[in-house]
Amino acid sequence: MPLPTPCHPRRRAITAAIVLILCAPAWAAEGSPTCPIGTLICTKPALDWSLCRKNDLLDFHVDGLPTTGDRALADTEIKGSQTRSSDGENYVLEGEASIQQLDQLIRADRFTYARSSTAWTAQGNVRYQDRDLLLSANDAKGTTDPNQATVSDVRYQLLSSRGNGRASSAVLVDSEHANLDQATFSTCALDSPGWEFRAADIELDQANGIGRAHDVTFRIGDVPVFWVPYASFPLDDRRKSGFLYPEIGYSNERGFDIAAPYYFNLAPNYDLTLTPRLMTQRGLMLGGQFRYLTDSSRGTVEAEWLPNDRDTDSRRSLVHWDNATRFSENWAAAITINHVSDDRYFEDFGRSLNIAATTLLPSSAYLRGQGNWWKASIGGDEYQITDPTLPGSVEPYRRLPRATFDADHSLVGDLDAGLRSEFVSFSKDDAVDGQRLDLYPYLAYPVEAAAWFVRPELGFRYTSYQLDRDADKSPHRGVPIASVDAGLRFERALTFAGDGYTQTLEPRLYYLRVPYRDQDNLPLFDTQEVPFSFGQLFRSNRFIGADRQMDANNLTIALTSRLIEDASGDERISATLGEIRYFDDQRVQLPGRENTDYAGSAYVGELDLRINDRWRATFSNQWNPNSDRTDLSAVGIQNRFGTDGVFNLSYRFRRDLLEQADASVLIPLNPSWRLVGRWNYSMFDRKTLEAFAGIEHDSCCVAWRLLARRYVHNIERDTTNALYFEVEFKGVGSIGQKTGDFLRRAILGYQ
Repeated sequence: MPLPTPCHPRRRAITAAIVLILCAPAWAAEGSPTCPIGTLICTKPALDWSLCRKNDLLDFHVDGLPTTGDRALADTEIKGSQTRSSDGENYVLEGEASIQQLDQLIRADRFTYARSSTAWTAQGNVRYQDRDLLLSANDAKGTTDPNQATVSDVRYQLLSSRGNGRASSAVLVDSEHANLDQATFSTCALDSPGWEFRAADIELDQANGIGRAHDVTFRIGDVPVFWVPYASFPLDDRRKSGFLYPEIGYSNERGFDIAAPYYFNLAPNYDLTLTPRLMTQRGLMLGGQFRYLTDSSRGTVEAEWLPNDRDTDSRRSLVHWDNATRFSENWAAAITINHVSDDRYFEDFGRSLNIAATTLLPSSAYLRGQGNWWKASIGGDEYQITDPTLPGSVEPYRRLPRATFDADHSLVGDLDAGLRSEFVSFSKDDAVDGQRLDLYPYLAYPVEAAAWFVRPELGFRYTSYQLDRDADKSPHRGVPIASVDAGLRFERALTFAGDGYTQTLEPRLYYLRVPYRDQDNLPLFDTQEVPFSFGQLFRSNRFIGADRQMDANNLTIALTSRLIEDASGDERISATLGEIRYFDDQRVQLPGRENTDYAGSAYVGELDLRINDRWRATFSNQWNPNSDRTDLSAVGIQNRFGTDGVFNLSYRFRRDLLEQADASVLIPLNPSWRLVGRWNYSMFDRKTLEAFAGIEHDSCCVAWRLLARRYVHNIERDTTNALYFEVEFKGVGSIGQKTGDFLRRAILGYQ
């Protein structure tokens, strides 16, 4: 399937040539090959035209013309204050003369028409309108058979998308071919364009969907920025090979960073983009992206290759393959393959702290199936270490093959029976290999109503191994698991300052019983302990993975209260507090951990305040009564001010791991100028993790952004400086380092 474009010219009137050239620049912005092929269409932020003044051509716009229907099947209506013919052959229409066919309306001071030759002329204040376009001209002439036309001194304005321009003349050779002289295009004001494209002449071939232009200049104001002697461009939704907009940036680690993508339109269902990337301190990197779409599959293959990195004197590379295939309604396959040449690749070539901090790079391939009551999968996965500080011994086991089967089916009434199962074969260099089978059949009897619920569950977890070691090659574990989850919901009506609210009180109890089983002889293949959080209060296992099943004789007690505004349904306040009470010691631990005899877990509290549409505050805290200190704390405050302004302040603390403060802001100075900034500081490391400041300017048809950034770029906490500049010519595209997505992640609430 081809990518869509924003306009589909099918004109057979005097404006055909103009409309065709208008569609080409809009295609570059809205239907570019960087969007996914096929059914997925890029979702981009809508362009803001609010700073543009009204185009003068809109003064003669006529409201109420039809917006749907087939123009070719519609009748033609001819009007004029005065109509005369001396011989019944030649006709003259004067005084607000007009010709209308459905949405197509042509008006002029004077029309002439010769019936035998089908020649016509329009003179004086020629105005044209349809559902997509407004056009004015001094005069026009042509014939209806054959369908030819010449228009002089043209000005036009798009209605379906922002865009306007001029042409000294436009010649419609036939219904699918046209030539233009001295044509321009811009999305700025028609009489004072901040930027525009100019071409000496343009040939439009609608039959093949291609336009050809000579002596093409892109100007900012009256200053020519670049010139090409010849250019071709698409006229409709048929994609075309060519250069995309370049990306430009600078950083201490890479120097000037310039990428110039070239798009190859290979076929309607697959394409290729090659991206040479010059880094003055590293060298020339070649990147590529191949996309494909078939009746059953879709996917992307990406690669980057730097033959010689000047800093490391080595070859650097990246490979990524992502594929999804659907075989039937019930069966599908998913493949994700990732590989980099070395463990510092993301550190050196990534553009964010999140990418640089990647420690494990996953690859996986699975065949998945599902039905009304079952789900199954078979495949495998492995990981590559991309953190230079980690030894090879911590690399996760390869899980190949790995198979799962889950089922859940009603038996009688509310009684449900289910099964969760997994088989994995683990392998790793210089480590014990083995296979693991994990089965958990269970019965559940959930009973629920509007104000209460009770969900009892009883199951048995059996896990067995076949290991490649000298002793105890077939360890196993079997343990029953019983739980009851119950809750109530109370409501009452409140009134504050004349507004109605509903307050809820929601107590919840969760009892879990799992007898102790000695598991010290079981290996640790893929099991880790989950960091304690509110969600863990209601889990049957504090470990991820089947190598450990916690023992439990626990009761979770939690209480939630909400304040809901009746008029809007908004939740203004949400507060939760919970704790686990232990009736037995916690004996199942990971190696090196001591048993615990705590009477209770840490208290977990969360509070979310939405005072109004401008102020929001969130608080979460874990206080451990066993050590009499806070294990985790987080505070966040957000204020929205003005039209688009936002200020965020947050603090995060986890004992012995991190303590960070984060502030970010977007300050609109006026409708055209905005300041942005962020400061993320680690008190644990006594170091700034990221700081940037920038300025944004917006106008009718041009927007630009300048950012200066300093951030930690590797695991050793080394910092680098970077400078980003991006300029967007609205309706056409942008040049420079794409920073919009970066700012949306860095500043909560950025628009």
